[in-house]
Amino acid sequence: MACLVALALEASPSLSSSSHTNRGFAAHSSPSSKSPKSCLRIDSGRRHRPLKGLRTRRLVDVPLITVQASQKVEPLKVMISGAPASGKGTQCEFIKNKYGFVHISAGDLLRAEVSAGTENGKRAKEHMEKGMLAPDEIVVLMVKERLLQPDAQQNGWLLDGYPRSASQAKALEDLGIRPDIFILLDVNEETLVERVVGRRLDPVTGKIYHLKYSPPENEEIAARLTLRFDDTEERVKLRLQTHHQNVEAVLSLYKDLVFKVDGNAQKDKVFTEIDNALSALFKRKLETDSASTAAGLTY
Repeated sequence: MACLVALALEASPSLSSSSHTNRGFAAHSSPSSKSPKSCLRIDSGRRHRPLKGLRTRRLVDVPLITVQASQKVEPLKVMISGAPASGKGTQCEFIKNKYGFVHISAGDLLRAEVSAGTENGKRAKEHMEKGMLAPDEIVVLMVKERLLQPDAQQNGWLLDGYPRSASQAKALEDLGIRPDIFILLDVNEETLVERVVGRRLDPVTGKIYHLKYSPPENEEIAARLTLRFDDTEERVKLRLQTHHQNVEAVLSLYKDLVFKVDGNAQKDKVFTEIDNALSALFKRKLETDSASTAAGLTY
């Protein structure tokens, strides 16, 4: 909230108005990709008033103080969802590069626990090998802790592939975690299976390749690629079955926030749709916060 600062001047015969210049009223907003802010600025102008305490009531110029009302616009919170191999990872890279959000993948958090051989990782792996979702009590706390890190709070976050069930979504709601938009990538099942079984992981860089659609750059990289344990045809079909069983329940909780995109299209076209939606959302958010800032000014 901003308030107008009053300037008290003592009357003096030597006071002159010649040093003051007129300036107009300017309102502007200046969003930043890293830490967007909405600013309303009032530049100093000139007001004529008589000075008391003098023998003559001479009109002089009293400068108005500049008031800078600055209110930080809360960063966007984005969830992106879709079946395995729907293109979430690719679109997350595009989104992160343009908007600077912190990309948080629940799947990556889980796989890190599995690779480290932690107790939570062992429990999660038992479920994942059966095509089932990892227990909520494990994943919810991992996601919550990551979302509350300073970088995610300052730059906004992009939550990839989570929540995957109504219970997970409800758990996040109970923690006060709710997105500004829920992006759903919709891809037919035949395409999904083909995408999954052709995926390969580079254990050195962590980059995901596809033997058909995105092959490795050279033979050296190709020789070290590995197949993720949950990327077999048998397991992906189990995962797709689980996904279909749960996705409708998740969408019902976010029905006013869902933005559905045809994920069968080329990746650049998919991103164009997502980019337009995010740009429009940011613009509305900025305008709303700017209007609130302006309404808070008193004269």
